[in-house]
Amino acid sequence: MAFGRSSRAGSGRPGGPAPVEPLTLKILVAGGFGVGKTTLVGAVSEIRPLRTEERLSEPGRPLDDTRGVEGKDTTTVAMDFGRITLREDLVLYLFGTPGQDRFWFLWDELAQGALGAVVLADTRRLADCFAAVDYFERRGIAFVVAVNCFDGAERHPAETVRQALDLDPDVPVVLCDARERSSAKEVLAGVVEHAMDLARARRAPARA
Repeated sequence: MAFGRSSRAGSGRPGGPAPVEPLTLKILVAGGFGVGKTTLVGAVSEIRPLRTEERLSEPGRPLDDTRGVEGKDTTTVAMDFGRITLREDLVLYLFGTPGQDRFWFLWDELAQGALGAVVLADTRRLADCFAAVDYFERRGIAFVVAVNCFDGAERHPAETVRQALDLDPDVPVVLCDARERSSAKEVLAGVVEHAMDLARARRAPARA
């Protein structure tokens, strides 16, 4: 699903211009528990997003660290799914990953064919996104770190976050509000641009 053409062809009027067949790309939205993945997918999706959320249970309390997100009472147990058209010829399918360790077995399946990923970060719980950063680095999947600016959370410069996460210089770090469609859309456009830049760089012949 990472690269393909939509099946919208044939919907044009007789004698009119040929309909555009948009390229469809798969993007992952990852990060720690309660960082805003479901919120981001829901904010930008042009279809009703698929959500697999369940209420936090008493047996799960030792496993689900809610420090800093005490108001959260649900969790994603499989994935979130949404779709957004960035341009007439470019459609993104969004897959939000579950944040807890016990659901990581799903990540390999979700990552199949992904063009790139967003790693959402919360500066109050920055260590929670280390696992996602490590996952994409090890698999060579292009990713952008997006710091979700929660109400009341201390703001830090992007470069400070980069140093704290020990990111490579070419990994983009941006500030965003996962609740705002325009902000989330800019993050997704940045993922596509970054992934395309990396793909071009990898195809370029090495200099002698």
